[in-house]
Amino acid sequence: MRLSSLQNPEIKRLQKLIQKSKARKESGRFVVEGKREILRAIAAGYTLEGLFIEENVILDGKTKRIFEQTGAKQYELSKNLFEKVAIRSNTIQMVALGKQKKHPLNDLKCSSKSLVMVVEGAEKPGNIGALLRTAAAFEWDAVLIANSKTDLYNPNVIRSSLGGLFFVPVAVASSQEILSFLKDHKFTIATAALSANNTSSQHFDYPLPCALVVGSEDLGVSPIWIEEASHIVKIPMSTNIDSLNLSVSAGILMYEALSKNGLLEDSL
Repeated sequence: MRLSSLQNPEIKRLQKLIQKSKARKESGRFVVEGKREILRAIAAGYTLEGLFIEENVILDGKTKRIFEQTGAKQYELSKNLFEKVAIRSNTIQMVALGKQKKHPLNDLKCSSKSLVMVVEGAEKPGNIGALLRTAAAFEWDAVLIANSKTDLYNPNVIRSSLGGLFFVPVAVASSQEILSFLKDHKFTIATAALSANNTSSQHFDYPLPCALVVGSEDLGVSPIWIEEASHIVKIPMSTNIDSLNLSVSAGILMYEALSKNGLLEDSL
């Protein structure tokens, strides 16, 4: 079906889902942009309901078959309309409408060798997405989102993760709920905080099962994660800068945890 008007109900719905967190939460739907990210969503078992493809885009045979197998309705958008709808219209050429998955804590499967990342109070979708991209690259066991200030299916989260969101087990809950879950499953809780007396992340052994906790760049973690932590660690850095980007800090800790447990070769 060809679409060319911003007033089309399908287009109006798509725009609302791109722009409004409330619309995404109430409908349980999300929008993913780009062929690579769409294919990753499909590969991860997400249900797609609509595919919106810019006119004159020719799909290769394999992609065409995969799209047809989803059963999603396909729409051809005029170039002018696509540019008004998509965030990255000059490069992506297609967007998809999909159904969100639930992310309860109790669905996570933990073992005595689990490594999980807890990120608390993150406000910037790009930071969450970049963290999820790293977690996917290292085949991390889970990412737990505590007291999130943005919704998990924000288009910027999906884009920054390069679709990594679809492959990493994720749970969303309050800090207290996540803390209780970690204690029940006997996790070592290592909280990252910048203090002269804290253990260097390079010298910490990351005993399994281990949960690494990071907070927002401006506020850090809430007191509960300091009080209840098994260990407080810091990333050594120059005093010229007072903090690292959240996703960069998380990436450093994830790499060191894998290295100390001899898991880098197995994760690549």
